[in-house]
Amino acid sequence: MKFLAKYIKKYWKSFSIAVLFLTFEAISDLLQPTIMAKIIDEGVANKDINYVLKMGGLMLLITAFGAMSASTRSVMASIVSQNFGTELRSDLFKKIQTLSFKNLNKFDRASLITRLTNDVTQVQVFVNGLMRIFVKAPLLAIGGLIMAARLNLHLSVVLAVVVPIVTLLIIVNLRLGFPLFAKVQRALDWVNSVMREYLSGVRVVKAFNRFDVEIGKFTKANDHFKDQSIAAGRLMATFSPAIMLTVNLGIVVVLWIGGLGVDTGKIQVGHIIAFTNYMTQILFSLMMISMVFNMFVRAKASAGRIDEVFLQEDSLSWKNETVRPSHLEKGRIDFEHVSFSYEGTMGEAVLKNITLTILPGETVGIIGSTGSGKSSLVGLIPRFYDVTSGTIKVDGEDIKHVNPKRLREKIAFVPQKNVLFTGTVAENIQWGKEDAPQEEVEAAATHACAHDFITASPEGYQTRIGQGGVNFSGGQKQRIAIARALVKRPEILILDDSTSAIDVATEAQIKAALKKYATGLTCLLIAQRITSIIDADKILVLDQGEVVGFGTHQDLLTECTVYQEIYQSQIGKEVL
Repeated sequence: MKFLAKYIKKYWKSFSIAVLFLTFEAISDLLQPTIMAKIIDEGVANKDINYVLKMGGLMLLITAFGAMSASTRSVMASIVSQNFGTELRSDLFKKIQTLSFKNLNKFDRASLITRLTNDVTQVQVFVNGLMRIFVKAPLLAIGGLIMAARLNLHLSVVLAVVVPIVTLLIIVNLRLGFPLFAKVQRALDWVNSVMREYLSGVRVVKAFNRFDVEIGKFTKANDHFKDQSIAAGRLMATFSPAIMLTVNLGIVVVLWIGGLGVDTGKIQVGHIIAFTNYMTQILFSLMMISMVFNMFVRAKASAGRIDEVFLQEDSLSWKNETVRPSHLEKGRIDFEHVSFSYEGTMGEAVLKNITLTILPGETVGIIGSTGSGKSSLVGLIPRFYDVTSGTIKVDGEDIKHVNPKRLREKIAFVPQKNVLFTGTVAENIQWGKEDAPQEEVEAAATHACAHDFITASPEGYQTRIGQGGVNFSGGQKQRIAIARALVKRPEILILDDSTSAIDVATEAQIKAALKKYATGLTCLLIAQRITSIIDADKILVLDQGEVVGFGTHQDLLTECTVYQEIYQSQIGKEVL
C-alpha cells in the first residue's frame, strides 16, 4: 500500500526498537528449555545440587531479562501503534476534505465513515500486533526449530513433517480468508448506510409510522453482516484446530520415539522434556502465526479500502499562481458556452450551452421549474464541479486556472439544504469569518432577521445548537445560515432557495436589509416564488437546462413564455 510508506519512514526506528526488545524476549524464552534439560540430565541425574542452583539462578536471570524486555516492548508498541493510528486517521480525514464532489460521489458516505473508523482500527491493531506477538511468533518458531535440531537431530525428523503441513494450512487459510473479510467490511458498510439513512430521516419515519419498514431494512443488512462474519469466522475456526491437531500429533510422536530412545539409552530424559517444550513453543508460535494471518487478511482488506481513498486524485486542478491579474472586475461572472452533466448520467446534460454575463454589483434572480438546473448552475461558480464544456470566469479569470481556495474566499454560499454545526449560534455564524467580533456577528444576524429570535433565548448568541440544528425551526436555520454568509462580506453572494421556509413578511425584511448591505455585492438568488426575485436587477429563467430568458421583470413578461406561465400560475393575473 503506497500510503504506508510515509508512516514506515516516520516510525521505523521506534518499530525497530520494539522488535529488538521482542527479540530479546524470544531469545529468553528459547534458552529456558535447554537450561532445563541440562538441570535434569546433569544436575538431577548426578544429584549435584550446586549445579541445579547455579543453572536455576541463571534461568531466573534470563526470565527477569525477558520480562524487562517484554515490558519495554509493550510500552513501545502501544506508543507507536497509537501514534500511527491517530496520524493515519487524521491524514485520511484531511484527504477526504480535499476531495471534490466528483471524487466523493464515488464512495457511499457510510463507507467513508467505516474506512475512517473501523478500517483504520483494523490496520492499527495489526501494526500493534506486529510489535507484540506477530513478530515473536516467527522468531519462536524458527528459533525453536534450530534449538530442537541442535538438541536432538533424530527427533527433528518429526518437525520436518509437521512444519510443512502447518505452512500449507496457513497458506490455504490466507488465500481463502482475504475475499471473505473483504465481504465482511462491505457488509458493515451496508449496516452503517442503513443506520445513517434512518437517523437523517427519523422525523419522516415517525411521521409516517414506517418503523416496521426501517426495522426490516436494518434486519436485512444486519443479518447479511452476521452471515458474512459467520462465513469468515467458520473458515478461520477450521484452521486453528487443524494446526493444533497436527502439532499435538507431532508431540505424541516425539514422546513415543523419545520413550523408545530412553529404553535403549540413546536419548536422555532431559532432552525429551526440552524437545517437548520446544514443540509446545512451536505449537504456540504456529497458532499465533495463524492468528497473524487472520489479522493480516482483515488488515489487508481494510488497508486496501483506505488506499482507495488516498489514491483518489482531486479532479480539480489549476495552474501555479505567481502573479494575480490586475484591474479585476470584482464580482463579475461570465458563462461562455457552458454545458454540464453529472458523472453516471449517461452523458445527459443538466445544463446546455449557457452563455451569460453577470456584472459586478448586480442582483440576479434565478427561476425555473424543478430540475431545470438552477442549483447545478450556481454550484459551478465556486467550482464544486467542473464544467463538461465551456468556460466560467469570475473577476475575468477562468476558474480552472484559480486555486479553489482563493476562488471560494470571494464567494459566500447558502445551500438549499441548510446545515448547522454543533456549537453555539455565534460559532456557527463565525464559520463565515472566524475572527468576526461580536458586533459583526450581531450585525449580520440583524440583516438576516435572526437577531430577535436569537436574543429572545436565555443564552442569546451562546445558545447551543443541537445535532443538525434540531432545536431551531427551518426558517430560523435558514436565517442563521444567511447570517453566516453575510458576516463573510464576500464579493459574490449565492442564495440557493434559502428563504423557502421563511414567511413573506420576513423575506421582505431580509431583501430590504440586503439592498443596504449588498451595495456593490454581486448577488444570485434562486427562488421558487416569483415574488422573491421580482425586483432583482435581472432575472434568469431556466427550462430543462437551457436559458430561455434573461432580463428585467418587465422584459420577461413580454418576451419569455416560460416566465409568463410562472407569473400567471403564482400571481394569478393574465399577462398581456
